[in-house]
Amino acid sequence: MKYALLIPLMATVFAGSSFSQERIYRCGNEYTNKVPAAQTRGCKLMEGGNVTVVQGTQVALSAAPGARVGAAASATPSSGPRVATGEQKMRDSDARKILDHELKMAQDRHAELLKEFKSGAPDKRGDEMQNQQKYLERVNQLKASLARNEGDMAGIRRELDRLGPATAAK
Repeated sequence: MKYALLIPLMATVFAGSSFSQERIYRCGNEYTNKVPAAQTRGCKLMEGGNVTVVQGTQVALSAAPGARVGAAASATPSSGPRVATGEQKMRDSDARKILDHELKMAQDRHAELLKEFKSGAPDKRGDEMQNQQKYLERVNQLKASLARNEGDMAGIRRELDRLGPATAAK
């Protein structure tokens, strides 16, 4: 008996909600539900299904006419703090020192890995004498470590190149 009353009630709720959305008009990339504005702009009526529009953020473009969009995106914001030239040179110098140190450590690690790898035939350990699969897994791990380390060194070199040539310390 409870379900007999519930079914007509649910039918009216669902029927009412399916007609609750107003007519939506598409005007290029914009949507509106205002009929007079849509008619004057020659917008098309959207049919079949509900439309959900999420407002996005607007991109701030450069005020200069003819300016490139990529240049505006890469420029520093005018409201951001400015750093003195001397201080920036010190920061760049510190970054170079850190990258040089990281490169030295990566090169040392690479030399250790090459010594252990021995051109693809590293020495077998005690537990690997009986278990060939364990040995092959270690060889594959060494190969992967070498490749990863070479990628790390290449990335550090790219960063150093991006900083430009080293300047002599005064």
